Amino acid sequence: MVRVPLTPEERQRGERFGVLLRQARGERSMVEVAAAAGLSAETLRKIETGRAPTPAFFTVAALAAALGLSLDELAAACAEGQFTQGRAAEFRQAG
Repeated sequence: MVRVPLTPEERQRGERFGVLLRQARGERSMVEVAAAAGLSAETLRKIETGRAPTPAFFTVAALAAALGLSLDELAAACAEGQFTQGRAAEFRQAG
């Protein structure tokens, strides 16, 4: 099976997702959050840095749960480019 290359928009969405995860993680270590989500720290590192811009749904869901983020708000923030620096803190406080 041949994988279709990602569009620039898909890469940018993945980068926004990574930024949101890094900010939502706050002072928690990458190892701590990855363990809470059932992932390796290396997988989380790849997602946060944009090297894995399209993680699987269940990976996203596990990270959202570990960080107390809403999937609906997370999807909207990443897809629409509405993410701002303070947005992750808002998500944490709302959850």
